[in-house]
Amino acid sequence: MSTLKEKSMTQGNPFKLLLSFSLPLMLGNVFQQLYTVVDTAIVGRGVGMNALAALGGVDWLNWMILGLVQGFTQGFSVRVAQKYGEGDKKGLKAVIGQSALLSVFIAVIALLLIQTCLPLFFWILRIPTELSLTAEIYTRVFMVGLPAVVLYNFTSSVLRAVGNSKTPLIAMVIAAFTNIILDIVTVLILEWGVAGAAAASVFAQLLSGVICAIKILKTPELRFTKNDMKLDKYLCIDMLRLGSPMAVKNIIIAVGGMAVQAIVNGFDVSFIAGFTATNKLYGILEIAAISYGYAVTTYVGQNYGANKFGRIKSGMKAAVTLSLITSAFIAFMMIIFGRFITMLFISSEDASLVEAAGNTAYSYLVVMSLFLPTLYLLYAYISALQGIGNTVWPMKSGIIEFFMRVGISLLVGFIGIAEGIFFAEVSAWVGAAVFLIFGYCKFVTPMYKRKDV
Repeated sequence: MSTLKEKSMTQGNPFKLLLSFSLPLMLGNVFQQLYTVVDTAIVGRGVGMNALAALGGVDWLNWMILGLVQGFTQGFSVRVAQKYGEGDKKGLKAVIGQSALLSVFIAVIALLLIQTCLPLFFWILRIPTELSLTAEIYTRVFMVGLPAVVLYNFTSSVLRAVGNSKTPLIAMVIAAFTNIILDIVTVLILEWGVAGAAAASVFAQLLSGVICAIKILKTPELRFTKNDMKLDKYLCIDMLRLGSPMAVKNIIIAVGGMAVQAIVNGFDVSFIAGFTATNKLYGILEIAAISYGYAVTTYVGQNYGANKFGRIKSGMKAAVTLSLITSAFIAFMMIIFGRFITMLFISSEDASLVEAAGNTAYSYLVVMSLFLPTLYLLYAYISALQGIGNTVWPMKSGIIEFFMRVGISLLVGFIGIAEGIFFAEVSAWVGAAVFLIFGYCKFVTPMYKRKDV
């Protein structure tokens, strides 16, 4: 039987704590992105450019549903981190139990929503007729496995909140290799097409969720009971107060992304495929940003719960330093090797289509790489606000992202210059980052003056 041996963020060097906590998360995200990239490459080369374009056409729709799930579970984990920092063992189990209850409810609602409203979403996205059947097959199969996605996000967020970033890493490594093997079998050998790719991803998510759940159940300090899952109206309201703004933020961002995709879907297949190829690399660009973000939320949440406000200041200095150095390095590597990487996704018998898609992919990648430090600062500051329990200000940043994305997209749609769509994403980063830094100065900076306990 395991015991809780997670590292407290309330003691020790902030820079070392954030880095040591983030590294396993980065490795886990690397493997998660690995199977996403391999999944895309296998579909693009094994099924064809139209299949790749079809997956790209529904990217933001899938992200909207996943963002809904992740927003709630991330919000719930804020209270988990604070309870852990306070040393409230009974309260910790109660929060985890209510998080589990709410996660089940969210999984059911989200699954019904996507399966029922899929034709409406396709109409909004302007999915081309020649891509609609392939896109529908992939989306419906992938969304059947939504409970597995919820399971992983819930269990991994609980573990991260108490300082355990190793178990999610182990789970993701195992899931990544499983997914790659299943991709090869279902797509290349059995020739199940995009349905096989979606099924492989679902099984991988389920496996990673089960591994994290076993860790929780084997840890006495985290193992909740049926009593902890009995509806506690006041605690649920508190949890939803934290999770709802994050979920709404992700939905707003996704709707803005869908507006971008709707404009992109109006261009030719080679442009859609190239745009999709780079969007699949988006996950690689933000791997470290996401990991640092989880570390900052856990660090700030635990120190906020322990009333150690001075450590929040030193921790943020370390987080900003790590973010800027890492983003500059990744941007440099992508500009140097990006063209080769993006071409791994693109395949067609028409050489001119391949060249056009490759040029689109690399141009978009260069634009995102140049603005990458902004994205990393965005993650650092939004995570700090979440750590103190302020999830409303991050939600407002999502609204800013929405207007930036949609505004640029409508302008591009009006003037008809396809390459202008590349700036819809990075402009959203800039607007949100400026807003979040202001929010940090307003809500977090004043805490530095408080006396630590």
